[in-house]
Amino acid sequence: MLMGSRAGYSLQSRLLVAVTVLLTLFLGLTGFVLDRAFRSSLETGVSQQLQTQLYVLLAAVDETGGEFYFSENLREPRFSQLNTGLYGFISSPGQGELLRTPSALEFSFPARAPDSNFGIDLNRGETRVSRYAASSDSEFFIINYAVTWENRPQAIVFSVLESTDNYLNEVSAFRGSLFSWLGGLAVLLLVLQLLLLRWGLSPLRRLARDLKQIETGLAESLGTDYPAELSAVTQNLNLLIQTERKQQTRYRTTLADLAHSLKTPLAVIQGEMLASMDQSLSATAREDHLSLVQEQLDRMNQIISYQLQRAVRSGNVGTLASQVNIAQAAQKICRALEKVYAGKSVSIEQHIDPRLNFLGDERDLMELLGNVLDNACKYGYGRVRIFSVLPATSPPRVELVVEDNGPGIADNDSERILQRGVRLDTLAQGQGIGLAVVVDIVQSYGGKISVRRSESGGAAIVLLLANIRVLD
Repeated sequence: MLMGSRAGYSLQSRLLVAVTVLLTLFLGLTGFVLDRAFRSSLETGVSQQLQTQLYVLLAAVDETGGEFYFSENLREPRFSQLNTGLYGFISSPGQGELLRTPSALEFSFPARAPDSNFGIDLNRGETRVSRYAASSDSEFFIINYAVTWENRPQAIVFSVLESTDNYLNEVSAFRGSLFSWLGGLAVLLLVLQLLLLRWGLSPLRRLARDLKQIETGLAESLGTDYPAELSAVTQNLNLLIQTERKQQTRYRTTLADLAHSLKTPLAVIQGEMLASMDQSLSATAREDHLSLVQEQLDRMNQIISYQLQRAVRSGNVGTLASQVNIAQAAQKICRALEKVYAGKSVSIEQHIDPRLNFLGDERDLMELLGNVLDNACKYGYGRVRIFSVLPATSPPRVELVVEDNGPGIADNDSERILQRGVRLDTLAQGQGIGLAVVVDIVQSYGGKISVRRSESGGAAIVLLLANIRVLD
């Protein structure tokens, strides 16, 4: 249920949303900073322009008999036209307004305009630039400059007012242009970012496709041409896939080995049960048959337990904690096989040194000897011989040789016969896995297996084992 609720989760969408938020914050902050910088620069320009216009006003004013007048035409045309948004005033703290430019003839101040807006509180030679709100919808930049005029005891204040309309229009135009460009840039960056994300995340999409191919059986493993950031993931996935396949193969092999191993005990049990039903048998003979049946049942139980352990066991055999007498183990198997192949009158000769002990799992030894002897009985003509040879005692090694008097194995087939599923005689019953199981067990103990011809012309299987102990 949880997986279903997360099915629409997209790493690309998540990154795109994160980048969009980050880009919006960055471009918004950039726009704010640029807007503040533009307004600050524009206000500086307005202040310098008012300073120039103040000097124009100051140069055009003269006084005669205590009356101020314009001695020449004002060089700024807007001073001479009504309602141009540029107004000039001359005032005194004691006398109030003394003169205004023609453009300000219809301009009226609020009834209670603060004196500070017109520089009445300025000291001589002091300049102040500020803003003045004449009404709720009318605002001006204002510059005031206090000068000493001839013999007047109080300073004369020159004031120039300019409407903020042009300033606000320029700010509005700049903002429109700025945010249009930033918006277009944001869209372009998002498109580029989406393309980059698709390109950057393409290895993940390829990884998903490759995994889908593995799931559908179109591929065996992931490729190696992934970025360095994904190489560890792909290597681990390949290892997981290989381990899972090996485990499945081991399970299938174990089931096949189990079926193969149970054939001989089942055949013995079947034969002994039929024999025990003979009414002419004595109680002692019947008891012997049933005892052998019980022995084979115990053997089957051991085989099943052994094969289940092999199914989950990987790697080589660990520490060898037990020792098994090879001659005794071979005797048990030979006795059972002689009953299984009683119809062929199989005779098994045993010449194994009783001092030899196998260092390992008894079930491994029984499985090993059982498969080799079973093949000798099955493909031979009734005579089987098992004997041991000690080629070296330091360190101790033993060769267990199982010979039969059958047709033998050709030299070019000696290696192929050891492979799983390979059978030279397709008419005989079997799956061709007996010797493969033997190879697996022998190699797990560090031994070797080879095939040659016996002295009687049949096959001889040679098991070279180093995990033995020779008792005195």
